[in-house]
Amino acid sequence: MVDIINKPVIGVIMCRQQLGPHPAMTLQEKYLSALLAAGALPFPLAHGLADDERSLAQALALLDGILLTGSYSNMEPHHYGETGEEPLNDPGRDSVSLRLIAEARTRRLPLLGICRGFQEMVVAGGGTLHRRLHDTGLFDEHREDKSLSLAEQYAPAHDIIPRTGGLLARLAGPEHRRVNSLHMQGVKALGADTREEARAPDGLIEAISLADHPFALGVQWHPEWQSRDNALSCVLFDGFVEACRRYHHDAGARS
Repeated sequence: MVDIINKPVIGVIMCRQQLGPHPAMTLQEKYLSALLAAGALPFPLAHGLADDERSLAQALALLDGILLTGSYSNMEPHHYGETGEEPLNDPGRDSVSLRLIAEARTRRLPLLGICRGFQEMVVAGGGTLHRRLHDTGLFDEHREDKSLSLAEQYAPAHDIIPRTGGLLARLAGPEHRRVNSLHMQGVKALGADTREEARAPDGLIEAISLADHPFALGVQWHPEWQSRDNALSCVLFDGFVEACRRYHHDAGARS
């Protein structure tokens, strides 16, 4: 019989989508599968937690870590000082993600952000985003070709170059690694309390961490895709879950 008592509980942010006539909170299975395979128990986090202090506090008391997933939506630009509309928006997710990041920093709760989650961490740390990388003329193409199969869309697309001595390099080593690329937005500038962890060869920042935090890592690519078949993905999820285990152990020792 599997002992689930020692498995860390990881809160996973959800996205708002329309399913037929009904608004729905959704989680893509690949994120849940990656956490389960790494030895964690996923716990869904609804958008309404941002407006319910007592429920948010109760949920956070259960958690040993937080995963901010990718999404088909983008952050609304007013969160990083720009004007205009974002047609692919999810304002409820914006609100709860920024609140969860703030709570993770206060509680030193392990945090992993993927794609949109990475961008949420950038903005929460005082940074800004390019809304349409392909319109800047500064970078290579980072969007996927949606006419291809999913396996081809999620195939390795370019290298990343880890920062020497950074959290990512400590987890995965200093070597260049190949990662997939399925995003339209990207980092324009980082805030003062956010550290660069890796870049693509074209200069785009591909990974960040939050300063003064034991484990708060954001990556622009998608390590959750078939996570146990990729060495870098395994290292990222295993390292995150191990940080969550340590948090759980330390919280138990404090109580």
